[in-house]
Amino acid sequence: MIDSLLPHILAEIVFDFYTSNKSNIKDLVENIENNNPLNFNITNNHRYYEYKVKKFLTEVALGMMPAKVWNGLYDATGGYLVVKEDGEILSYHIYNKNKFEDYLFHNTKLETASSSRHDFGKIYKVNREYFIKLNLQIRFKK
Repeated sequence: MIDSLLPHILAEIVFDFYTSNKSNIKDLVENIENNNPLNFNITNNHRYYEYKVKKFLTEVALGMMPAKVWNGLYDATGGYLVVKEDGEILSYHIYNKNKFEDYLFHNTKLETASSSRHDFGKIYKVNREYFIKLNLQIRFKK
């Protein structure tokens, strides 16, 4: 529901994560912005990938879960509180949506979870093709 091209964008981000030393969302998105694998028209410097990833991060932060079909309804409707490691509390309200999206974009990263617990990282075969199941886990940076 977020964007029909989101699976392709996330695939590029996950691939870059597993084939580079990058893990910060901002760095991974900048890389695909530069490579433009989906051939968006960027002649006017549109930041399509950044925009779409920010929307994805917001949906995840406000209620989208991996095991449920996303209906677009937020669990948090008034705002969002972030408690930083040093105890500072940041408050984002719906009218601060752009600041909230920027916070998520600049303060999240991909991480590799336990391969045994989440059953990923193994090669498997379907018919005559080989695949590898990868994991997408997003965390706040410290």
